[in-house]
Amino acid sequence: MMKKGPVARLAVAWCTLFVVGTDLFVVSPLLPLIAGDLNLRPAAAGLSVTAFALTYMIAAPLLGHMADRWGRRPMLTWSLIGFAAANLATAAAPSLGWLLAARIVAGAMTAGVSPSIYALVGDSAPPARRATWMAIAVSGLLVSLCAGAPLGGLVGASFGWTKVFAGLAGLSLVLILANRWVWQAHALSAPAAAGDRVALPGSVALRLLPTVVWATALYGMYTYLGAWLIRLGYSIEQVAQVITFYGCGAIVGALAGGRIADRLGPKAATGVSLIGLFAAFLLLPLTLGSGVLMMIGFGLASAVAQIFFPAQQAALVRDFPARRASVLAWNNSSLFLGIALGSLVGGQTIAHGSFAANLLICAAIAFIGLLLTLKVMPAQPRQDAPLLFGSAGRGESPAP
Repeated sequence: MMKKGPVARLAVAWCTLFVVGTDLFVVSPLLPLIAGDLNLRPAAAGLSVTAFALTYMIAAPLLGHMADRWGRRPMLTWSLIGFAAANLATAAAPSLGWLLAARIVAGAMTAGVSPSIYALVGDSAPPARRATWMAIAVSGLLVSLCAGAPLGGLVGASFGWTKVFAGLAGLSLVLILANRWVWQAHALSAPAAAGDRVALPGSVALRLLPTVVWATALYGMYTYLGAWLIRLGYSIEQVAQVITFYGCGAIVGALAGGRIADRLGPKAATGVSLIGLFAAFLLLPLTLGSGVLMMIGFGLASAVAQIFFPAQQAALVRDFPARRASVLAWNNSSLFLGIALGSLVGGQTIAHGSFAANLLICAAIAFIGLLLTLKVMPAQPRQDAPLLFGSAGRGESPAP
């Protein structure tokens, strides 16, 4: 039998985030099928995505706090049970009201799953490899965007959209057993440490501001990327190619971001990400007339952008060890807040400006995020990094 070692824990964490990410992202390709079966307009069916996101943003801090107090593995277990039930209810939805209620429950349960997984990974990772481990886990969420959602769309087109949500419910039940197995020795909240920063609301809010600003800059561009490119004369196939390059760049960037943060420190890694995003947004308007250069440009922009998130997570895990689930939950809520603000920025510029102007505005927002990060994130001396799945390096304290 496979030992409950680092490979098993990371594999289960990756699969869990892949499944919950697919649950969120698969609604988009399934939307026409859902609307047709329930006799709804696509805009009305699309409210299910809004309901999911808003519930997640509101519920994540509360459930993260509960995970810190009652244990992260119990919170993860019960959230996955609720997640399975919500997906079965989604598959059985006969009306818009039922669908919205099911997606609200799904959003709340996902808000319990993700921060618990992040906190458990942070608990078990060697300090000098923590950002790399966090990045591997986060990559499951990113792969769900570029692989899980399209696969779910194909399954829905072939066998019906209800089968997709029923399948996700079944997978989540398997993940309950897998998570209970691999996290058995890492189920409790971390005890308060002498070096733990006091998690005052003001101090946490300051540390989360860079996440809000980063997400606003990134999703101010991405939310309406397809609409912008079609307006510029690109075909649906060309838009799909750009999105594919963008998704692949996100995966590479997240994985590289973990290694960069472990080597240089989270503050340096987030700075590299934001200054790279600033430069990419300034240069992208020069590529809009060239298909190949534009695809490469968006792939590179996505890669440098995604360096930020695992580095920010690793810094929060380092600085708030006794409140990891709570702070990581607030960080996820900050991400969703930034996505909402970014969609507003993109919506205003698509109504009144040009794509080049939108990129310049997002570049300015990224630069503000850089200044904020340099101001509010404490620095940390670089540690000698051990092998990915090896023991802690010389002079390194054991993982909390």
